[in-house]
Amino acid sequence: MRKLLLGVVGAAAMAASVIAMAADAVSLRLNWYIVGAHAPFIYGKERGFYKDEGIDLTLNEGRGSISTAQVVAAGTDQFGFADSSSLVMVAAKGGNIRSIASILNTSPFAVVSRADANIRSPKDLEGKRLALAQGDPFFQLFGAMAAVNKLDTSRITLIQVDPAGKTVSVLEKRADALLGSIDDQFYALKARGVEPAALRFADNGVDLVGFPVFAQHDLIKSKPDLVRRFVKATVRSWEEARKNPQAAVDATMKYKADLNRQAIQDQLMADLPLLESKNSKGRVGFGAQADWERTLDLLRKYRDVKADQPWTYYHTNEFLPKQ
Repeated sequence: MRKLLLGVVGAAAMAASVIAMAADAVSLRLNWYIVGAHAPFIYGKERGFYKDEGIDLTLNEGRGSISTAQVVAAGTDQFGFADSSSLVMVAAKGGNIRSIASILNTSPFAVVSRADANIRSPKDLEGKRLALAQGDPFFQLFGAMAAVNKLDTSRITLIQVDPAGKTVSVLEKRADALLGSIDDQFYALKARGVEPAALRFADNGVDLVGFPVFAQHDLIKSKPDLVRRFVKATVRSWEEARKNPQAAVDATMKYKADLNRQAIQDQLMADLPLLESKNSKGRVGFGAQADWERTLDLLRKYRDVKADQPWTYYHTNEFLPKQ
């Protein structure tokens, strides 16, 4: 009997070892350096949600959404997390990528300003100085917002700086506002003792899908089971982070100790309400046809993006966990 038990235990250990060895090693390229929107991914990795799906996940910081979309399209990383406009623009130029989970269904992008700059409506931007970074996806969307709100852009002074310099230029009053988001620069200003204000693009005529997770068309076709497992773990990570945001913040601080805890917490709490739009309520990761079609229409009309495929070319819900 003892030999039999030892044999069973040994077989179980061997099976567990084989399963561990068989885990798929994949990487997720984030849109930027670690911020609050990345906390659920870190939390899911810490809690073993990806491991439960047979995935050995590596998180790679990004250098902007366009760059993230491009490196995933090139196959450098298997999965990416970036804003929808960057995904569509890269895909429309032949980039080999498709959204597989619509995580933030409302965009956090905004014109972020000092409250004392008195920018309360888009028209208030005329006569002001606006900081932006070269290749900034925010600027491409700001062009749409300016067109929708009939702004005289010749009266807006654009100040080009590096991405990190946007916040500094507003802090030092070299710019009145910057192109950024309510879940990043807004709280960066607040953390430095400056009362911030924001004009969200979504509230001013440019209501786009926010941030999806995406992969190569080729990977989707060749390894659909891997994609399904990745989406399942990602949805679970965001669902659990929404239930326990403090635990997600704790995991993020353990992952990268030099972050500002309050900023990460504030950023995450700003992101969680963006998981759903009025069309996608009740299901994390679900992308509504109306939201994606509106996103494509805005990019075609105001950014001259040649997105001539139907919305299902850019996003699919087929890999979401069954309800």
